[in-house]
Amino acid sequence: MVTAFILAMSWLAAAFGLLVRSPEAANAATFVLMFLPYLSTAFVPARTMPAVLRPVAANQPFTPVIETMRGLWMGHTSTGAAVGHEAWIAAAYCAVIFVAAFAAASWLFRHRTAA
Repeated sequence: MVTAFILAMSWLAAAFGLLVRSPEAANAATFVLMFLPYLSTAFVPARTMPAVLRPVAANQPFTPVIETMRGLWMGHTSTGAAVGHEAWIAAAYCAVIFVAAFAAASWLFRHRTAA
């Protein structure tokens, strides 16, 4: 799961890097990805977050990946349930991000190097 997520995020970073014109802009474009885990269930359960943040934490790619890894390592998730549908959601997020980022990076690379 960790490898799949890192692979997907790496291709997303590559696509961002090809989209912008300078290394500084590429760094800034991927900088926001560093803060997404703070808006997930990595540190606290979603039910303890303010009402404004609960939907954000519940509906982003990091949460199912974190819940799946927590469940695999500890034998349960923060909700007390065993790993189940979270693993499928995490795998789907990884696959969608990977395919979209790979396609975007490939297209951007071809168009950047064609001239």
